Amino acid sequence: MGLKNLARADALKLQKKQVTGNIGTGAHAKVTPPPMRTVRIKIEGTVPLVMNAFSAKAHEMIRCKQSSGTQAKSKRGNREAKDFQACYEAAKHISTEGWLGIPVMAFKGALIDACRTTEIKMTHAKIGIFIVGDGYDKNYSVGLTKITKGEPFYFEAPVRIPSSGAIDLRARPMWNPGWQAVVTIRFNLELFSVEDITNLLWRAGEFCGILEGRASSKESNGQNWGHFTLINE
Repeated sequence: MGLKNLARADALKLQKKQVTGNIGTGAHAKVTPPPMRTVRIKIEGTVPLVMNAFSAKAHEMIRCKQSSGTQAKSKRGNREAKDFQACYEAAKHISTEGWLGIPVMAFKGALIDACRTTEIKMTHAKIGIFIVGDGYDKNYSVGLTKITKGEPFYFEAPVRIPSSGAIDLRARPMWNPGWQAVVTIRFNLELFSVEDITNLLWRAGEFCGILEGRASSKESNGQNWGHFTLINE
């Protein structure tokens, strides 16, 4: 064995001895288990809710295009007719059990954004608040909060495509005001109290909103959609 290998072996022995020596009755834990708490809060929409799930068909089209490699692009032929009803259905978040739901990250995003209206650090909300879903999206396995009241209806509106500035028509599911859901929130009691979480969700509903046309959208000033309030039971 060379000198370098001998030196390395001696260093490893010394390190092992030091680690072993630090583990004993005299050691005191400085890290305690996180005190977690879970609450369920019922909400009701004060304005319409508009959903825009990324469709499985669009996902598959992009996948096929990317997996085909660097094939030459063919000249554009006749554009395929848009099936607006199919677009409407594809824009729904449907769980594996068949019910409609809201992605849990929509609520977490709203809670984080709502921290701007308080003295709470957004980084604390990122690592200390979690939304527990009632199920999972059948296409993408993202967590969903079940919509417990309200039925969607067909809604069509013009939108401007950011990449080109062109106007397009989009079909989306919309819920009338009065839609309801029960949001399950798990959080760290070292960072937040139950009252903090309740009031933060209240602010998220009043100021930020969720899904399409929300006030906290980075792409627009919102459409006055997706706002909600808390229901006491």
